[in-house]
Order: sequence, then C-alpha cells, then structure tokens
Amino acid sequence: MEISRELIDEVAEGAILIDGFDNCIVGITEEFGGIVRILYSTKKIVETLMVNSEMSNEDAFEYFNYNIYGAYMGEQTPIYLMDYLDY
Repeated sequence: MEISRELIDEVAEGAILIDGFDNCIVGITEEFGGIVRILYSTKKIVETLMVNSEMSNEDAFEYFNYNIYGAYMGEQTPIYLMDYLDY
C-alpha cells in the first residue's frame, strides 16, 4: 500500500521527505511527545537507487548509508526500516 502525499500532509505535517523516494515510504511514525516522522524501507530505497541510477547493489547500499541514512535533517528526520537483510 502506497501512502499518499495528501495523507502525509494531513497526518505528518512538517515531516521531512526524501525527494524521489515516495515509493519507499512504508509508514508514518509518532514518538512520545508528538514528533511525527516518515518511515522508509531501506530495501526499497536501495532497489530504487539501483534502477534509477544504474548502481550495483553494493554501490547503492553504500550510497544509502553515507548520503541518506547518515544525513541528519532536524527533529523530523526520516527513520528507516532495516529490511535489507538479504543485501
């Protein structure tokens, strides 16, 4: 199930999104205190990088770790489901 931008705007106001990876969103989370963040599938991000940038599996995973996972964007920085165990 893909989460729509309308739902994100309604439920997760102010949450930070990663451009080009809407298809990788698997949920919206809320922490104690009301901080709402977007949950992304690491596996889907790596697959998207492989398709869109013609990267190898290893290169896409390395790119994800360094450029996406390692980027702090503020209090509502996205979080990542580590569902890539077969990588």
